[in-house]
Amino acid sequence: MSAYDAIARLYDPWSRSVVEDVSFYVEEAVRSGGPVLELGVGTGRIAVPTAVAGIELVGVDLSAGMLEVARERAELAGVTLDLRLGDMRDPPVEERFPLVTIPFRSLLHMETDADRRAALRAVAAHLAPAGRLVFDVFAPGADDIAETHGRWLEREPGIWERADWDERARTLVLRVRGGEDESEMSLAWLSVEEWKLLLKEEGFSVDALFGWFDRSPWRGEEDSVWICTRPQS
Repeated sequence: MSAYDAIARLYDPWSRSVVEDVSFYVEEAVRSGGPVLELGVGTGRIAVPTAVAGIELVGVDLSAGMLEVARERAELAGVTLDLRLGDMRDPPVEERFPLVTIPFRSLLHMETDADRRAALRAVAAHLAPAGRLVFDVFAPGADDIAETHGRWLEREPGIWERADWDERARTLVLRVRGGEDESEMSLAWLSVEEWKLLLKEEGFSVDALFGWFDRSPWRGEEDSVWICTRPQS
């Protein structure tokens, strides 16, 4: 069972203000021509607009509850998504894709080096020749940690979140609650330099590194947006 199952119905209201990445990922999907494999597809926040743009998409997520919401969103939008329950480290797919995406910092749920490498190897196994991996992650700044650590903050009306940061271990325990729904999830972050090394060791080349979804170059910001090409076989 995924930690997201408990907040599957709360997730969209909780993340309603996060819209800046949608057009970026849709543009990348359209550029690829599809089909697209989205790992960590969640409620279809990005997958549904991608399908509306005419791009075929396979979405994988560990949460059955989130996939149920995604199916409902797709039906309301009049589009079809191929949604599959599974782990990004071993996704239930046999196809190869010109584009694999891992949006909304989902790679941070890979908390160990072994987990991260397993996910990257799964991506490599399902990328077509010259295919691309696009993902985004973050590394929190000291100010962000100081402002949020150990405090319940109302992110949206009636929806609260609490971040407990461990700077030494570079881990985050995030708690979300609203009404009767509540969940707790763990994340772990790396520096940009560590991501570069990990990607290189797994055979990926970094084609672009942005600091935001407007495609501005990364200049030390907390967020980083990556476009990589697959390992050569």
